[in-house]
Amino acid sequence: MQKVKMIASGRVQGVGFRWAVQYLAIEIGNIYGRVWNNADGTVTILAQSEKPAKLSQFIQEIRKGPSRMSKVTYLDVSLANFETFKDFRVKQWH
Repeated sequence: MQKVKMIASGRVQGVGFRWAVQYLAIEIGNIYGRVWNNADGTVTILAQSEKPAKLSQFIQEIRKGPSRMSKVTYLDVSLANFETFKDFRVKQWH
């Protein structure tokens, strides 16, 4: 299982970004995790998959900005260790 933590910067709050991330994870399939807004205007995404190609696809789509109104100017991606999720959900605030 590959797990990553992403922090997205740019126009990522108030534009449906988190919901688009959730939809994207479901659309690609086999992507599980959480997404939430941070107080500093960034968004954190925890994502995991047993299929590295799907996780790579997910990361590439996040870089493009998954919602029409969003614009990701920087995406920090790092390997992470967190609890194993069985779904993908939007958290209101972390």
